[in-house]
Amino acid sequence: MHDGTALAFDFGERRIGIAIGEPLVGVASPLATIDREINDERFAAIASLIEQWRPAHLVVGLPVHADGTEHDMTRLARRFAQRLKGRFGLPVWLVDERHTSLLAESMLKEAGVRGRKQKPMLDQVAAQAILQTWFDVPGMPL
Repeated sequence: MHDGTALAFDFGERRIGIAIGEPLVGVASPLATIDREINDERFAAIASLIEQWRPAHLVVGLPVHADGTEHDMTRLARRFAQRLKGRFGLPVWLVDERHTSLLAESMLKEAGVRGRKQKPMLDQVAAQAILQTWFDVPGMPL
């Protein structure tokens, strides 16, 4: 069990979904979606969230194929995680994110959010699923 607030990231080349949660109570909530392509702008938005929420841990979803093999996005997510660790000096954890996007779509449908209305929320709900997974199975420290 980890102490302190955690921020989780569903990394994408255009959008980054972010969720927040407390390991002690094991509840994750969607927080924000950063929709910017310029890295400096993305990291400035992340820095603002870190300053506001003061997390003890950062959790990054690691995308892999269904059979567990890595692909191009896996490498990009690892690089993003390394940058988070380097810039913010916080513990960073990698969590297998297989099926989190499907789970996020399902969760949004259950909440009555369908079609185009899902898009702005999908990444942060996927980050919520990543964080919930980390609560259950802590993943790998970077």
